[in-house]
Amino acid sequence: MIVHSEGDSRKILLGMKKRGFGAGYYNGFGGKVEPGETIEQAALRELEEEAHVTALDMERRGVLRFIFDDNPQPWEVHVFHATEFSGEPLETDEMAPVWFLEADIPFDKMWADDVHWYPLFLGGKCFRGEFFFTKTTTLVKHTLEEVAGPPFPWPDVPL
Repeated sequence: MIVHSEGDSRKILLGMKKRGFGAGYYNGFGGKVEPGETIEQAALRELEEEAHVTALDMERRGVLRFIFDDNPQPWEVHVFHATEFSGEPLETDEMAPVWFLEADIPFDKMWADDVHWYPLFLGGKCFRGEFFFTKTTTLVKHTLEEVAGPPFPWPDVPL
């Protein structure tokens, strides 16, 4: 989930991951779906757990697959957009929330795929893509396409 202020200041809320997979990178808020949860419920829960804010609106903008050469199971990540929320972002043991102006998004401190899909996200577009990594953090190839909107069905063949 990425909280995005679309007013005059146009800024986004990212979290500096403090521990676990992705530590040291700025990222949106999210995680695994718990048994009995929908993807949407998991996105809302993770935002609350990691930043202490509650999204009041939520729109799915993208679906991304991540394939790592050192992990046999691809990851499917759903990217949600929220413009309204309640609460004040607070640091947790997992994430340190920071507001960034769109012009100052720290792509050099983020996953290598982000620079590719964030322009679509910030432009209000829907998208899907696949990103292939070696040695966990080195992006070796990707595919990315704008789509008409949710639910972003996957084609029978890879992108």
